Amino acid sequence: MDIDVVVIPIASPMLIGLYKDKKLFQTYTISAKTSDALPEIFHTLLDTYNIKNIIYVNGPGSYMAIKLAYIFFKTLQITNGIEIFAVDGFYFNDNQPIKALAKKSFVKSNGEIVLSDDTPSSTFKLPQTLNYQDFNTDIEPLYVLDCIN
Repeated sequence: MDIDVVVIPIASPMLIGLYKDKKLFQTYTISAKTSDALPEIFHTLLDTYNIKNIIYVNGPGSYMAIKLAYIFFKTLQITNGIEIFAVDGFYFNDNQPIKALAKKSFVKSNGEIVLSDDTPSSTFKLPQTLNYQDFNTDIEPLYVLDCIN
């Protein structure tokens, strides 16, 4: 079966959604570290399905999770020919603040991501259907970090 996979690695628990014909049919909620969880779950997924596309959140959020996810998915792209797309985390949390460092949060205002003192939201949701026009082929990690006072 051909599927698409959406991965939100920037918060705990990590969310993974499986899509057939652009419709969500299975969800995984994983509390393990990204470095442990991605190889384990994708080993199972690659043995079970034919993954055509992976959409992942490339920031902002946990820099380590973003780096690990990028390297992992870029490797799958090179070795398995899987197409990779990216989108920022605000797409999956109704544009709410995302935890940064200390008591700071990332917010998106007028298309720009900046730090603020807003209370972060930890609620991310997988969409019921995929719209590929919302995703980007520029998959490099989105690092946004100003000086923190």
